[in-house]
Amino acid sequence: MKPTRVKQLLSKLLLTRWPVFLWGPPGIGKSSIVAETAREMSLEMLDVRAALLDPTDIRGIPTVEDGSTRWCQPAFLPSDTNSKGVLFLDELNAAPPLVQASLYQLTLDRRIGEYLLPDGWHIVAAGNRARDGGITFRMPSPLANRFIHAEVEADLQDWSEWAVRSGVHYLVVGFLNLRPNLLSTPYAGQDAFATPRSWEMLSDLLRQDDSDPAAYTDIINGIVGEGAASEFLTYCKSSKQDKVFLKILADPANAPLPKKLNEQYALAAWLISKLNHPTNRDAVGTLLLRFSPEFGVLLQRGAFSIDARIASHPSFQEFSRKHSSFIV
Repeated sequence: MKPTRVKQLLSKLLLTRWPVFLWGPPGIGKSSIVAETAREMSLEMLDVRAALLDPTDIRGIPTVEDGSTRWCQPAFLPSDTNSKGVLFLDELNAAPPLVQASLYQLTLDRRIGEYLLPDGWHIVAAGNRARDGGITFRMPSPLANRFIHAEVEADLQDWSEWAVRSGVHYLVVGFLNLRPNLLSTPYAGQDAFATPRSWEMLSDLLRQDDSDPAAYTDIINGIVGEGAASEFLTYCKSSKQDKVFLKILADPANAPLPKKLNEQYALAAWLISKLNHPTNRDAVGTLLLRFSPEFGVLLQRGAFSIDARIASHPSFQEFSRKHSSFIV
């Protein structure tokens, strides 16, 4: 299930009382999906790493009051009855079996002993699959049956749209739209392998210095793995996109635009990276009106993430009027 579909379903399921479990390989964005959904729904998010808990952390420590045993409520669990949020149990199936068993009552009955989870809070958990090479314990069937399950998979279109909006380096965006199978590669025992998270790491490196990516071959090998790194560096060596894009920026009204999809994504990402220079905004505005509505919306959203004041630019306002049906 692609990330946008998971977010769509999660926003509906958070209106019910049923817990949700997100499965998927490491680095695919499970935690980010939960955080973004909570933020968009104006919910707090409490991130609890289940693998770091002990059963007594959840049940609490016993104390004696007036001759009776009472359990001290865990301080990390929400207590404000008027609050609303998501209790996110990350890496739940990496927790030892006794910890998982201690969560039976919380996930189904929304309580642990005397503690009650406030009505405005919802439970979401996440974890890697056994085949992903992480530390996992088989989830007991009674606990598994308490969740609605969804498996998250990498999706190039979803990732590309996020990457352009988020300022991921244009070389990474262009390359992955040319070699989509390298967006997420299966774990095969190696230390470094390609995931959406590791490509973001590589982008951060290139944003510091992209003059000669080959100079960082050893580091890139250690980010996305030797196979993906070799293909990426070959792409960088043969790419002439920067020169082409500079010509487009210099003559935004007449320069021919790329026709290949990977080059269009790369151009959008490159243009967004140039918006930090106010002198480029008129040129980008002119290009916005030449883009297809779909790519124009992508460029517009990315531009707004750089500086919301760009919305007042005449070209951006004109694009919004012409293509309001594409803008959600």
